Amino acid sequence: MARLETERLLLRPPEFRDVPAITTWIGDWDVAKNLASVPHPYREDDAQGFVARTIEKHAVGEGYCFAVTRKQDGVFMGNCALQLKDGQFELGYWLGKPFWRQGYATEAAKKVVSFAFHNLKATSIWAGWYHDNPASGRVLQKLGCRHDGAEPRFSLARGHEVYCHRMALTREEFGRKKAA
Repeated sequence: MARLETERLLLRPPEFRDVPAITTWIGDWDVAKNLASVPHPYREDDAQGFVARTIEKHAVGEGYCFAVTRKQDGVFMGNCALQLKDGQFELGYWLGKPFWRQGYATEAAKKVVSFAFHNLKATSIWAGWYHDNPASGRVLQKLGCRHDGAEPRFSLARGHEVYCHRMALTREEFGRKKAA
């Protein structure tokens, strides 16, 4: 699997050694509630299953998951992934709370989106953000994503549907944003 680098980050495949950090960061309600398919509470066996599934999905070309780590010290901070759904890649990302509001999510997502368009030859990607998580919406706007509708989307941690904004980005739109 690919390893990607940015100025501050190393994006690498998740490994079983990441399980304790994954469990801690996603175990935080403030992180879990913003993700569609994460249970709460989140346990170590959930994290082990997550790592195993990411390895399987990559092997069959259905997903590309990257552990987001800080280049300077190797600290595991979160995850940024592309998952193939109905022939189109969905972008998803999360960071542990100590790493919020430092530009890491935007930096990681930008690199993963570039990977999608240049390496995987995707023509478009999409992502969603829950209405009560506007910081995620700002990450997507910084990438050049445009609003493409909204609908209820189930949140496993919350146990009910939550209003979710859908954002979309084409390869051409991303190229224009990078050139600007």
